[in-house]
Amino acid sequence: MNRTISLINQKGGSGKTTTVVNLGASLAYLGRKVLLVDLDPQAHTTIHLGFKPSQVDITIYDVIMNLKNLKTAIINTGINRLDILPSNIELSVAEIELVNMAGREAVLKNSLPGIKDDYDFILIDCPPSLGLLTLNALNASGEVFIPIQTEFFALEGMSKLLKTIDIVRERLNKELKITGIILTMFDSRKNICRDVAEKVEEFFPGLVFKTRIRDNVKLAEAPSYGKPVITYAVNSYGSKDYLSLAKEVIACG
Repeated sequence: MNRTISLINQKGGSGKTTTVVNLGASLAYLGRKVLLVDLDPQAHTTIHLGFKPSQVDITIYDVIMNLKNLKTAIINTGINRLDILPSNIELSVAEIELVNMAGREAVLKNSLPGIKDDYDFILIDCPPSLGLLTLNALNASGEVFIPIQTEFFALEGMSKLLKTIDIVRERLNKELKITGIILTMFDSRKNICRDVAEKVEEFFPGLVFKTRIRDNVKLAEAPSYGKPVITYAVNSYGSKDYLSLAKEVIACG
């Protein structure tokens, strides 16, 4: 059964895009067919996988605003079983253009049925805001993962995010649920990381994945080489952590 999962945190630096790319690559490594949807105008998921947004012919913007067939925009990443629906800066104007569109919260949802059977997982990289693009992602998803960096302001703004998810569940998508919290940039030597991890587990009882994504140089370097960490440095902590997380994600399905 296909699982469509939005990864969301309106707070920058949470490890959202890093998680989308590396979790997706790890799921593909474990034999699952995965589509990454880059719904962020910054196009960091697209860039992370080695594509130049300005040179991509058809993007998620064309699917949402020009009603292009979604299949025509999908690109293989060069990694077996891992595809991407890319983004570029054009997407930044979609928030404005969507305002006057009928059914504006369901444009992405309505474009997905034709490809859902082709993938085991669809991971959506949401923009770091709670606008119409994010509403589209949440309306199209069955699940939400929230990456949270283990630092002092980790839970700042979380109540607003949870309220948005509740509103979407009440008005648009009754099936939507938060199924996983991912702790990122974790360093067991730092008291602050351990304290924040404890607070997050209190805030989201039973939802925090056991795998904690450790602060890792190779994980930070991988985007500059246009690769996920599992192909850039397979023996690194980053690679091992995301592979462990992928196994947890599969098990919780």
